[in-house]
Order: sequence, then structure tokens, then C-alpha cells
Amino acid sequence: MQEEQFEMRSEVIDLLQLLKASGYAATGGEAKMMVEDELITVNGELEWRKRRKLHSQDVVEIDGQVRITLV
Repeated sequence: MQEEQFEMRSEVIDLLQLLKASGYAATGGEAKMMVEDELITVNGELEWRKRRKLHSQDVVEIDGQVRITLV
């Protein structure tokens, strides 16, 4: 599994914003589809909320292939 760290520039970031900012989704629509297709987990749990607020130390996994830790 590929592991990355994403440096937070504010206290909170939306899940869709993270997917776009990290380069795993080119558009907001693509990011929404990733969530709708159940490809995203946050802290080990399937995430279905597109506007989920993420904080430092949260861990987002994409399709079991990429793990992004927010710092």
C-alpha cells in the first residue's frame, strides 16, 4: 500500500477537498463518485459523507491502495 502524508493548512478540510488537493481526484465530481462507489475509508471505517470534516491525524484510505495521513 502506498503511504503519504498530507500537510494541513487549516484545522479542517472536507473529504472532497482532500481528494482533489492530494491529486487523487481531478474534479469534485470525480471525488464524489469515489465516495459513492464506496472506495474511501476514514480511520478504518467506510465513509459515505462527501463533506466529512477531516482533522490532523485522520487517516484516509483510497480503495485499499493508498493511505493518506493528515498532519
